Amino acid sequence: MQFDKPATTNPIDQLKVVGKPVHRIDGELKTTGRAMYAYEWHDPGLRYAYGYPVGSAFAKGQITSIDSAAAKKAPGVLGVVTTLDVGDLQKGKLNTAKLFGGSEIQHYHQAVAVVVAETFEQARAAAALIRVDYVREKGAFDLKAAMTNAETPDPSTEPESSAGDFRAAFAAAPVAIDAEYTTPDQSHAMIEPHASIAAWNGDEVTVWTSSQMIDWWRSDLAITLGMDKEKVHLMSPFIGGGFGGKLFLRVDAVLAAFAAKAIGRPVKVALPRPMISNNTTHRPATVQRIRIGAERDGKITAIAHESWSGDLRGGGPETAVMQTRLLYAGENRMTAMKLATLDLPEGNAMRAPGEAPGLMALEIAVDEMAEKLGMDPIEFRIKNDTQVDPENPERPFSHRDLIGCLKLGAEQFGWDQRARPATRREGNWMIGMGVAAAFRNNLVMPSGARVRLDQDGVVTVETDMTDIGTGSYTIIAQTAAEMMGVGVDKVAVQLGDSRFPVSAGSGGQFGANSATSGVYAACVKLRDAVASKLGFNSADVVFENGEVRSGNRAVALAEAAGHGGLVGEDTIEWGDLTKTHQQSTFGGHFVEVGVDIATGETRIRRMLAVCAAGRILNPITARSQVIGAMTMGAGGALSEELAVDTRHGFFVNHDLAGYEVPVHADIPRQQVIFMDETDPYSSPMKAKGVGELGLCGVSAAIANAIYNATGVRVRDYPITLDKLIGDLPDVA
Repeated sequence: MQFDKPATTNPIDQLKVVGKPVHRIDGELKTTGRAMYAYEWHDPGLRYAYGYPVGSAFAKGQITSIDSAAAKKAPGVLGVVTTLDVGDLQKGKLNTAKLFGGSEIQHYHQAVAVVVAETFEQARAAAALIRVDYVREKGAFDLKAAMTNAETPDPSTEPESSAGDFRAAFAAAPVAIDAEYTTPDQSHAMIEPHASIAAWNGDEVTVWTSSQMIDWWRSDLAITLGMDKEKVHLMSPFIGGGFGGKLFLRVDAVLAAFAAKAIGRPVKVALPRPMISNNTTHRPATVQRIRIGAERDGKITAIAHESWSGDLRGGGPETAVMQTRLLYAGENRMTAMKLATLDLPEGNAMRAPGEAPGLMALEIAVDEMAEKLGMDPIEFRIKNDTQVDPENPERPFSHRDLIGCLKLGAEQFGWDQRARPATRREGNWMIGMGVAAAFRNNLVMPSGARVRLDQDGVVTVETDMTDIGTGSYTIIAQTAAEMMGVGVDKVAVQLGDSRFPVSAGSGGQFGANSATSGVYAACVKLRDAVASKLGFNSADVVFENGEVRSGNRAVALAEAAGHGGLVGEDTIEWGDLTKTHQQSTFGGHFVEVGVDIATGETRIRRMLAVCAAGRILNPITARSQVIGAMTMGAGGALSEELAVDTRHGFFVNHDLAGYEVPVHADIPRQQVIFMDETDPYSSPMKAKGVGELGLCGVSAAIANAIYNATGVRVRDYPITLDKLIGDLPDVA
């Protein structure tokens, strides 16, 4: 199905099932422990062995030799596969660093071997016996030091943009700010580790893994193994969190495949937590410079956003300037990204790449500008709203209600009670409120599905779409139920299998909208098949209450299916609507904090997110996504930072003991409000993504609240108490 015109009235608009607060259809499996995640797959007829990976002890250099003799003689060991054994392998298209194979070391904890044994403990013990000799090379590990050598990234990343004459307008602006902000390296820190099981059957391999994007992994695994993609079967029906860290093929799948082939038995491999931080991917640190010039009435006349980030050679930038191209009006504009070559582990997508760290800086700068103008921060944002792309005014937004989000949020949060900075006290606690705009572009991807109708009237959906805790099973079931006129209890959903049609996968906030659109397209084909079999006119057919009706005739779906059943399969493809209309999601984040006047300890007291993201397919699962994102934003503001050892090139706090994420006590009250809207330019579902919008701007809202509470402005994340305590007011 080609989607190249705005959606008109269609069966989804009935909203008998879609849009309702349906509880997760996979919830019982997960809460009772019956949902099998990657490492848990078990076939009683198979004898599983366990692989334990060995990572490089250095960040850059060459391996000269690997001595595995002692490991091979250790108790229970079945085999050892080293990176020198397999030799140079072709790198997957979507990986920056080579995952395995050859002698080159590009980053710390790059996999150099896997030891396979009868038990996990035996494999781990033997792995400690591997001896690797290296020739070390000098590496670059410090972004600040490497900024002077940073270069303009590949043009495909759209590294620069401009409109008008920024420099002249900024120089002439009567009110201006020019400030630098930094965000640190961050870890995905998902609960489920990167884990895979591989089993060979002749020249075909089956891999149970934890992957957000089945087809991407399958393709790159086939390239890495040097085999036909059709001989690779990937399964990932349940994922214990990904946040972008499982978008691209990871080494656990590669090691499991090589190990299983070497010993002739299925092998399980899970990356230890330190290897997850240093071997996989992370959100890169940024240094950002923001300049804003305005008239005294608050109208922005000049705005510029520059960002520096680092990655391995061949990698890409953290696209932290992208939202600044679209969020606020201003005739004179400039954005630019610079990329430094660093020999740290690969920097890549983490939840809301670009906008999340970009808004951490921009939305503080906007508050600072409002204060300099003597304006309320919400008033300043509203004054500079735009209904068109500021860099291309001929291109309007498909739907934009940032003003509605900010006004409704202010009313619900009690913004009128906000005091001047450092003036509100409750005992030892200084109390402050902060706000930030939320913005994330609406992305769509081609997505396929197959829908079956059987003789019992059951509708089965098959697609390689994944569920990373987002509710994919449920919203896909709701979509099929709405289209076919049945209850959710008559829909079975099968996900995460490469034998099914290729879907959008989970990432970039595109999963829900794209995957349900693919199911919509497949259901249109199935509806046509039902109508054709019954001799009905598909233009006036009605699917309702388990029946299909046309005129005075009604037939049960089960009867229509017959013994052989019926099948519909299709893929949603996207036209040029994104070129004619800018599609984005918007919101407002509101936060109240308390800061201890003696210690500088910050406590979040309450949070509110107001989101404008098209039709909300399921308010329960959508709310879960937003409150989870708000929690991640709290971590980004207050605690999360991968500490870089700039001498040796690795992340020191590489486990969940040292990398501090928020816990329940940190987030006492969260409220989410969804604006009642649809966007027919987005998809047949008239929906958009929301899971990453809930993160964008949260950290800045917290930073702004801390400033309102204390009068201390911190521009370097995370805002730990040591950055506050020296400038706090004297204890009265």
